[in-house]
Amino acid sequence: MTAETSVRPVDESSASECVSIDDSLRQGMVDRRGGEAWLAEHPRLGDLEQWWGDSFVACVDEVVVGFLVGRVDEDPRGRIFVVDRVFVVDGARGLGCGDDLLEVALSHAIARGCAYLEGTALPGDRDTKNLYERAGVTARSITVSQRLSDRSSSEHVSR
Repeated sequence: MTAETSVRPVDESSASECVSIDDSLRQGMVDRRGGEAWLAEHPRLGDLEQWWGDSFVACVDEVVVGFLVGRVDEDPRGRIFVVDRVFVVDGARGLGCGDDLLEVALSHAIARGCAYLEGTALPGDRDTKNLYERAGVTARSITVSQRLSDRSSSEHVSR
């Protein structure tokens, strides 16, 4: 018997499961390149009020195994659907849950009148980068960063 996968909007009944999965996601971010900044910029779902308006859960046989948290922002280019975070638990990867989440988010963004969908993948996070690329979502910029307190005052860029 094969597992049945589905995607549906997050509601109050599934929000607590997403918070639990988000806590696991956050633990895994601590040692990843770019993880410290990501954690600082993305509060715990459990610390936010009603974050689930434009968000979705992936289920396997009605068990929540992942989520996509999104929001609609206004931008000079038009409305943008921003994927704040997307995550599928290890045991459910390879079943198409991430692809299904992103496909539903793309359809939702179009229905909300968005001109673009944007998301972030950390350096070295091939799974998330590949997820976006399978859906035709490609990089438009790369953000580079260095903590200046890590540089000595005598260091400089030579030309």
